Amino acid sequence: MGVRQSFAWWSFTAGREVEPAGFLRAAALAGAQGVEMLPAELWPLARELGLSIVTVTGHKLEEGFNDPARHAGLRDHVRRTIDAAAQGGAEAVIVFAGNRFGDGDDGRAVAACVEGLGPVVDHAQGSGVRLLMELLNSKVDHPGQQCDRTEFGAQVVRGVGSPGLKLLYDGYHMQLMEGDLSRTIKANFELIGHVHTAGAPGRRDLDDRQEINWRGIAGLLDHLGYDQWVGHEFIPRGEPIAALKQALAVFDAPGGKA
Repeated sequence: MGVRQSFAWWSFTAGREVEPAGFLRAAALAGAQGVEMLPAELWPLARELGLSIVTVTGHKLEEGFNDPARHAGLRDHVRRTIDAAAQGGAEAVIVFAGNRFGDGDDGRAVAACVEGLGPVVDHAQGSGVRLLMELLNSKVDHPGQQCDRTEFGAQVVRGVGSPGLKLLYDGYHMQLMEGDLSRTIKANFELIGHVHTAGAPGRRDLDDRQEINWRGIAGLLDHLGYDQWVGHEFIPRGEPIAALKQALAVFDAPGGKA
């Protein structure tokens, strides 16, 4: 089937005055199949235009499942988000480890995330919604974030041990933190349920002004048989639909198979 491609509403409209219906229609005509993190009031419009509602943010990313004291409140909040996603036809809810606190011990934080997410994953599966734990950089965009390495997120997903929780592998964030994207994707491929793109550094277009070989990553994913969503989450330098069309083309005709 190959990858399905989406775009992040927040990044493609950041700092721009857009007319939602026209923008979504143009994105669909450009070849996008889904939209991420779209305000709920626009979901019916997106669906009318043939766009899938791909991801919803589950909770504040600074306050996550690494803190057992937050579990009760987070579980209630994320369950409500799951229910809203299921009712509105959204496919996945994004969850976070949260910012480090105390001594920041990774082992205890992984165990807390596993314990906290287990019941929420069960609720999501019963609702037909997936959970995605996102990998974020703590160097530039999210200081203090604990799930800032692939191995941390992988330990959580393995610990939960359910197909209802996968990694949201964000190549932009992981390029800033650890690089070695191709080998890391191969090593953790069975845990990855979603991929985000953006140029690094700068979170701009997928072009030759940034350091990730996205065409090579596209070829690798194709070679590995990846058939989940690739979501473009960059802030275009110029006209956003043109930038989206260029990014879609990278994954429509992947090269550099590994």
